[in-house]
Amino acid sequence: MAELETKLGLIRAALEAHGLSGVRLRGVDWFAWATCGGSSVVILTTETGVAEVLVTREGAWVLTDSIEAPRMSAEEVPPGLEVWQAPWTTPSARERFVAERARGPLASDRPQPGERPLPPELVAAKRRLLPEELERYRALGRDAAAAMTEVLQRAQPDWTEYQLAGAGAEALWRRGIHPTLTLVGGERRLPLHRHATAGPDRLGQRAMLVFCGRRHGLYANLTRFVSFRPPTAQERQFAADVAQVEAAAWAASTPGATVGAVYDAIVAAYARQGHPGAEAFHHQGGTTGYLSRELVARPGMAEVIEANTALAWNPSLPGAKIEDTVVTSDRGIEILTVDPAWPTVTVAGRPRPDVLMRA
Repeated sequence: MAELETKLGLIRAALEAHGLSGVRLRGVDWFAWATCGGSSVVILTTETGVAEVLVTREGAWVLTDSIEAPRMSAEEVPPGLEVWQAPWTTPSARERFVAERARGPLASDRPQPGERPLPPELVAAKRRLLPEELERYRALGRDAAAAMTEVLQRAQPDWTEYQLAGAGAEALWRRGIHPTLTLVGGERRLPLHRHATAGPDRLGQRAMLVFCGRRHGLYANLTRFVSFRPPTAQERQFAADVAQVEAAAWAASTPGATVGAVYDAIVAAYARQGHPGAEAFHHQGGTTGYLSRELVARPGMAEVIEANTALAWNPSLPGAKIEDTVVTSDRGIEILTVDPAWPTVTVAGRPRPDVLMRA
């Protein structure tokens, strides 16, 4: 209840400040945020789910249809939000309900004609994690990292990329995590494609697996490598270089810094490691949370990184990448996607994932 009351208070303060009568939160990301970890997802790839949240100055509701309402009430909606339903055959009933309770300007995360975008302070608040959200995030990070370890400890060189992606998805599902992304690059394709979507190739002697796993609306993003032979000198060097770039990104990711300033630090770090311009070949990550990337870092971005902001930077070079989900604080970076069973190397005083060597 404390989390919900805090969020309703943030929304209603924004209504008052901007002369709004209500907000409609349609995206699955905003639904999860407003319902304290609930899900409106049926089709995993959808951006808008089977329910939305309406908040006015006087009330707050989850709006859905008669198909979904019983499950929403039982499984997805916290006490304090009323579930309103109408027959799925009459979507106009929902619009009448909204019009009767919000007699004035409306804002939305996905505005329809006549609606305004959400106030910027509300968008920023979604990226600032509350204590309850941090606890859910820590549990998600541990489980996603354990799923990654489990799968790559079982992987075999004669598996196809499809098989590894499928095994990764199964390990995530078994932990209640939506496998929203399972990238796989085997030995042949790994040096060619930074976003190596799984294909029919055999893994061969080396592979990368990437997870973006969602639970309670939050995303755990991480990348790991397995090798069935000793890494080459270049592979080792590129892995060390991207780890140094990541360390520079984390050092720059202090509360009060802008996303653009971290991007600049990444660009400078690539150059120091002997790879000027490498940032052009793959996005470098950014803030995460209720989207795999709430913001993808670009030059000049003025958005401020606050305490309790989730980040996932992912520097890369051909055949090399590094990525974990972390949270900022005044005390430094907290890494969420950690499994103690995974081998590590020390980079800038922190344990970072090494290649998993398999005989």
